[in-house]
Amino acid sequence: MSLNLPAQNERGSITDVAGIKVGHFTDSRRPTGCTVILCEEGAVGGVDVRGAAPGTRETDLLDPVNTVQQVHAVILSGGSAFGLDTATGVMRYLEERGIGFDTRVARVPIAPAAILFDLGVGDPKIRPDAEAGYKACKAATTDAPAEGNVGAGAGATVGKLFGMDRAMKGGIGVASIRLSDGKSSLTVGAIVAVNAVGDVIDPGAGKVIAGARTKDGKTLLGAMNAILRGEPLPPLLGGSATTIGAVATDVKLDKAQATKVAQMAHDGLARTINPVHTPVDGDTIFALATGKSSRQPSVTLIGALAAEAMAQAVVRAVKAARGIPGLPSAAEMKTS
Repeated sequence: MSLNLPAQNERGSITDVAGIKVGHFTDSRRPTGCTVILCEEGAVGGVDVRGAAPGTRETDLLDPVNTVQQVHAVILSGGSAFGLDTATGVMRYLEERGIGFDTRVARVPIAPAAILFDLGVGDPKIRPDAEAGYKACKAATTDAPAEGNVGAGAGATVGKLFGMDRAMKGGIGVASIRLSDGKSSLTVGAIVAVNAVGDVIDPGAGKVIAGARTKDGKTLLGAMNAILRGEPLPPLLGGSATTIGAVATDVKLDKAQATKVAQMAHDGLARTINPVHTPVDGDTIFALATGKSSRQPSVTLIGALAAEAMAQAVVRAVKAARGIPGLPSAAEMKTS
């Protein structure tokens, strides 16, 4: 079986997975927004929450012991817990199209959600709401979505371990991996909004590419090196960070298998964010299986590919980000 990765000038995306659409809503009034991953024909879902300060909706439903087997959308949103309101707009969009779990008296769309904290960037009174979720659905397509300062990544920041005044701009990124044996294929994709308290590392280069800056703000500090030197950490507010994302595959999985894939996908965060899964992060990854491929690979393989795609998406998120006042981007720091 051959491994197909996008060429350097191509954009692999979670939308390369059959049955998946993505749409962003970006608020023009301040850096915030939401991102919707639509699976209108239904997809088996799983989730794994590793951060200690999560903000989520409908994640209990994804437990393998619980009844509903498929979801119809996953929402990633800024706005802290206020951003969970975006799921209401997503449900309205799906209900209008007759999409949802059939209860005989109504079709109830299943739309789990997770949020990140971006209220410290701009006016905190402005946050994604139900209308934002609805607009993100209307924008959803199978095209590769925009990356960087859009959707749930609009207000994302990284490297907050030593305070926001030394942080950098985060963003949203996507990636995909395709395996083929010439007769059939499978695809695993990832999308992630990177809003980490820790540094972001490019595992290929083995170096920090975005994160905490030195006190003069001109160069990267290297947060873990600073910790090892004994530099004290300032008090951090719980829930002030969080990286949220989803992985998807076109193979058939049950809920237990999808949950394991979501767990393994967190390895992609561990390879690229340090520290990760902290008391101030609410790191959450969803997994979706559309079942469009005839391949029946092992869960070990799909989980390993999910972790790799997630790691690629994290790196792409910060490389695509653009700086805003007080929060430079990775691209800007290269010339420092």
